[in-house]
Amino acid sequence: MNIDSIINGIVLDHITAGKSMEIYRLLGLEELDCSVAIIKNVHSNRMGKKDIIKIDQVLDMDLNVLGYVDPDITVNIIRDGKTVEKKHVELPERITGVLKCKNPRCITTTEQELPQIFELRDREHGIYRCLYCEAKAK
Repeated sequence: MNIDSIINGIVLDHITAGKSMEIYRLLGLEELDCSVAIIKNVHSNRMGKKDIIKIDQVLDMDLNVLGYVDPDITVNIIRDGKTVEKKHVELPERITGVLKCKNPRCITTTEQELPQIFELRDREHGIYRCLYCEAKAK
């Protein structure tokens, strides 16, 4: 397999194996007009297996989405073929506009212009609850 190196772009590394497609969907990467490579089940000494996403363009990215899906992800910013910045994500305190409340009685079901907001309630277990009705996410 031959995947070109990134000259200017972003590499999402240390993604838990199997989560790259969820990240691809949540970040809307299918809408980009550049190369995006998803590499699944790569051998990792630290993790056993991991996924990697390479994006051949520098773009603003919602780190809260990454932290929600997998708080161990490393975001590498590449310029002129070199890593110029590494960001480590973590569980965000609040997520807006990413998840939809599954509770049919939630006010966001009838008042659809309200933003979907979830707050972190249990950091140890990564549990988020709807701001309006307290329904558990996922």
